[in-house]
Amino acid sequence: MPDKHLSSQFDSELNGVSSRVMELGGLVESQIRQAIYALSQFSAEVADQVAETEIRVNGMEIEIDRELSSIIARRQPTARDLRLLIAISKTTANLERVGDEANKIARMAKSIANSGSPRSMPTLDLRVSADMASGLLRKALDAFARLDTAAALDILKEDDLIDQEFDGFVRKLITYMMEDPRTISASLDLLFIAKAIERIGDHAKNIAEFIIYIVKGADVRHATVAQVESALK
Repeated sequence: MPDKHLSSQFDSELNGVSSRVMELGGLVESQIRQAIYALSQFSAEVADQVAETEIRVNGMEIEIDRELSSIIARRQPTARDLRLLIAISKTTANLERVGDEANKIARMAKSIANSGSPRSMPTLDLRVSADMASGLLRKALDAFARLDTAAALDILKEDDLIDQEFDGFVRKLITYMMEDPRTISASLDLLFIAKAIERIGDHAKNIAEFIIYIVKGADVRHATVAQVESALK
């Protein structure tokens, strides 16, 4: 991912830590898949597996952060190299938070399974949204590996679709609760799951913004899509 440097050892360190981030991303993606499976099958056992994976995710985040601190202390990078290491650190933190959201989905799925709530609840809608969010995260990691600003821009646009799915799902839940008050408890659990999925999309968007920061040196966190497009020209 990074450009070549005079020091081959520095290149090796950068490639090593970048590979670790991709490994963490793959682990978090598997966590999302487990969480959604737990929801679709109302499986408390699979939900527990998500919690176990969370321990590994947290451990990897600490290891990567420690490695980044060591590289910065020894190499004292500047300009784009420093931006890259800062962005890797922030990306790692966002991936850990995605793991937190997956764990939250699993906990809510376990709660629904243990409560014996009606299985006619609209969980299919959530699986569709989760697939969108997981796909967006995968695209963000791929774009990060290639430092692809065009792909990053597309990710910013796609995040709006996940937000729209969330708004539509909230309206549907309100209808369920109004028609049958017995579904209120389960509906609230599903609402928390929907919000967790929406947050996964937000974290993918954050990673896309870090790509633009690395390549262009521009902080676009509070910029509109139109403003980002202008900055990339």
